[in-house]
Amino acid sequence: MNVLVTGGAGYIGSITTEELIKQGHTVIVADNLSRGHYRAVAPEASFIQANLDDQQKLDDIFASNRIEAVMHLAAYTSVEQSMAEPGKYFRNNVVCGINLLDSMIKHGVKRIVFSSSAAVYGEAAEAAITEDSPTNPVNAYGDSKLIFENILRWYGKTYNLEHTSLRYFNVAGASKNYGADHNPETNLIPIIIKVALGQKEFLSLFGNDYDTRDGTCIRDYINVVDIARAHIMALEKGGGGAYNLGNGEGFSVAEVIEAARKVTGCEIPVKLCPRRAGDPAMLVASYKRAKECLGWQPQHSALETIIDSAWQWQRSHPQGYGGGQENKP
Repeated sequence: MNVLVTGGAGYIGSITTEELIKQGHTVIVADNLSRGHYRAVAPEASFIQANLDDQQKLDDIFASNRIEAVMHLAAYTSVEQSMAEPGKYFRNNVVCGINLLDSMIKHGVKRIVFSSSAAVYGEAAEAAITEDSPTNPVNAYGDSKLIFENILRWYGKTYNLEHTSLRYFNVAGASKNYGADHNPETNLIPIIIKVALGQKEFLSLFGNDYDTRDGTCIRDYINVVDIARAHIMALEKGGGGAYNLGNGEGFSVAEVIEAARKVTGCEIPVKLCPRRAGDPAMLVASYKRAKECLGWQPQHSALETIIDSAWQWQRSHPQGYGGGQENKP
């Protein structure tokens, strides 16, 4: 199948592209490289540098390639930044997504897998969040994802668009070839490893007074390779709807720090800081629906396995992909 992967030069996009190619699919990556990295694009994939706000460029991509399906992973993803600049997030994550859908419909492409987020749930009351749990985002990032899910639903009704939304929980880890290289980095495990490598002086711990077992936020960590596998299962099996992708088990920030100390053998100094706006106390998934409908379940998501894969990749890529002037096709 010829698959267009938007955001395919990003963290999850690069590993999803890698896995698609392993499964025999032909991949066209579209990325503006504002946050992605050209070196993160598998050499077997075709690469097109493009902004999704450029409707003509999008139309040209679909007109020039026999695209059969789309995996949409292009988005801004920082909770903290979304609270400071909500308009930026709605323009990029919603308006640009509509541009993509309009080009798909114009060119007869009727299948999309969307990279959504557990942030659509906000502060969930359940111990294990299901897809039927109330959606009530507490930050603009999560709201942008939920808005686009609803847009997909209407495009499905109007244009018979087959759409699947994958609601990730905390994605972490790396494959052998590709890993996380964000600037700035906002995800916990890569930041911890930067501290372990001596690239940061300490880890900022944002709050230790949440209503959790040790006062720090609890999250459900899932290996990025398992996430990539879920995309392919959703693409190949179809069926539509929304699916949670998680580990089914929550770990607190303090527990992740201790596991990282064990894996890396490093001290990892911590500095307590005030809470960040928009951070829920707990987000843990039930992935029962994904298991029943897609046949998916996590295979590489033991916490120490996730941390070790990220540790190995970041040690072998201490400067990430290089960035700067090297980030060119």
